Amino acid sequence: MNHEYIIKQLKKLSNPKNVEGMARFGIKSKHKLGIRKPALRKLASQITKDPSLSNKTVRHRLAGQLWSSEILEARILASMIDVPELVTEKQMDYWITGFDSWDLCDQVCMNLLDKTPLAYRKAVEWSKREPEFEKRAGYALMACLAWHDKEAPDSKFIKFFPHIKLGATDERNFVKKAVNWALRQIGKRNKKLNGKAIKLAREIEKMDSKSARWIAKDALRELSSEPVQSRFN
Repeated sequence: MNHEYIIKQLKKLSNPKNVEGMARFGIKSKHKLGIRKPALRKLASQITKDPSLSNKTVRHRLAGQLWSSEILEARILASMIDVPELVTEKQMDYWITGFDSWDLCDQVCMNLLDKTPLAYRKAVEWSKREPEFEKRAGYALMACLAWHDKEAPDSKFIKFFPHIKLGATDERNFVKKAVNWALRQIGKRNKKLNGKAIKLAREIEKMDSKSARWIAKDALRELSSEPVQSRFN
């Protein structure tokens, strides 16, 4: 099972109607096939279980080849099959420059990048970048770490707070939504972080920025809600 074979399989799964729908949801990647995530996950499972790809180095190389295709679904698939411990800093920095939609950004962050040893450092570093989807990657990574890294101490997430506050005034849609996501996800981890996230949201709410006020209002609505609070009681 090589990358040429996989690309052929992806093209067989192509759905033009889904491509049109993706555009309506703001997924404007140039090269997309309209393949739904369950189909990609099924193919990823087949790849990782293939005896010829049991060697992690071989699978890591395959992920790089799929990424080079520039096809949206091939790149998402690459993030599903790659090996986190083999991902280098150079690769991480290179891949985020290829983010051209919120979907690709978020999928790569949650499937792969948040499992790498450099994830916490890169989340902060990328949050300072200027390109919209590269900056989004920083905040999406914060959100994914808060979601997936169950054993991490609160201190790791508290360190994100100054950067969340700094990003709250970015008026670009895909940045502000990721900032909001990071704040909400951290605030749902436990009672202590919930209180600190609510406090930060109230600080952000006072900032002279339409984006900041939206982020704060939306975060406060969820973090103060009965369903979230009942989990801590």
